[in-house]
Amino acid sequence: MKYRIKITPIDKWVIDPVNRFIGKSTTGGIVLFLSAVVALILANSPWKDAYHHIWEHKISFGIDSDFLLDKTLHHWINDGLMAVFFFVVGLELKREIIGGELSNPRKAILPIVAGFGGMIFPALIYLLFNPTGEAHSGWGIPMATDIAFALGVLFLLGKRVPTSLKVFLTVLAIADDLGAVLVIAFFYTSDISFTSLIVGSIFLVLLIASNLLGVRNTFYYGILGIGGVWMAFMLSGVHATIAGVLAAFTIPANVKVDEIGFIEKMKDYLNKFKHADPNGVPTVTPEQLHILEDMRTLSKQAMTPLQRLEHGMHPFVTYVVMPIFALANAGVTITSDSTSSGMSFVALGVIFGLLLGKFIGIVGVSTLFIKLKLAPLPIGMTIKHLIGVGLLASIGFTMSLFIANLAFKNQELIQQAKMGILIASLIGGIVGFLFLYFSNNKSDVKITEADTH
Repeated sequence: MKYRIKITPIDKWVIDPVNRFIGKSTTGGIVLFLSAVVALILANSPWKDAYHHIWEHKISFGIDSDFLLDKTLHHWINDGLMAVFFFVVGLELKREIIGGELSNPRKAILPIVAGFGGMIFPALIYLLFNPTGEAHSGWGIPMATDIAFALGVLFLLGKRVPTSLKVFLTVLAIADDLGAVLVIAFFYTSDISFTSLIVGSIFLVLLIASNLLGVRNTFYYGILGIGGVWMAFMLSGVHATIAGVLAAFTIPANVKVDEIGFIEKMKDYLNKFKHADPNGVPTVTPEQLHILEDMRTLSKQAMTPLQRLEHGMHPFVTYVVMPIFALANAGVTITSDSTSSGMSFVALGVIFGLLLGKFIGIVGVSTLFIKLKLAPLPIGMTIKHLIGVGLLASIGFTMSLFIANLAFKNQELIQQAKMGILIASLIGGIVGFLFLYFSNNKSDVKITEADTH
């Protein structure tokens, strides 16, 4: 039986190309990279003063002086938009724990310990350069890995690297994100308002209770999560990004209709639609419309609200939130003093923390666990692949820039940290890419799970 799908000019020239672009694994990293380049160009152009000034404009929300949020645009981006990013991170974490790579302890243990090793050693190396003083508080900056950039570089390699390597880096980055969330929660918070924190906790308990009672409306969770948990955490002094992660963990992760029920019910709807009398015009009949509505409702019930939200919000975070954050934070004005900034103890701590600390933490800890037979190297991966991951993980960029703004109030220290982040991320990304590109050959000896027993 022949059927026809109408392709309009807007589909052909706009919607389909955009969907193909968004659907590629590498495009998120490319857009993020271009945003950082634009920020650097603007920060070193004749419009640099306007570029820096625009982020200092204030935007206020509130009822009275007791409940007033009066923040700069830069602050709203870092505390507001980034809370959305961390919300999606929380959704990914919960999904991985329930049914993903983190649900199998044996498969997850190596990338998890590698992730935490890749956080501890960078912090220690940074502290060697900055043991005391105001710069001391920047120890969290080199602990982070930018998952979008690192995976973007890895996906550029295509079939030159095994799928197991991409999974390994993804799980490592998820463990890294979880560690970053805990570091922010415990070490980078301001004075705490316990009244606001209690209010936020009440909303959080309400969300958990709603989940247990079977509420599945994502709009409901959005209203309570943003208007309740996030707003209260903003006023409490605990960093608002933590609210995003906590709210994400309250989203239901179960289906209302199982696979067999979905298939049988959908067959019934398709049969009804097939035998519904057509009206011979472009619009459908009321009967057909009701059947289509039932099919759409059934499809939603066959998906978990958690995965539906993650899938729906991922493009927004990738192509809106992260590029705006990079545009607002990556702009470093390079002057005659930039060389000294790049050679400051803060910058050196960040550079060596990311490049050397990540490498030692990831490769060293992983090798130790493999040699002690505590965890296997994933099938298809080699030691060279592990070294490549250790290099790519030094791309701190987004998360490192974010923590730098939390760690320091002094703009000079922030600029020094940014210089270190950009230098280390650039070196780590290029060297990691080239290493994996040229080291991938058939003569490499692969360590499989069987070799580690």
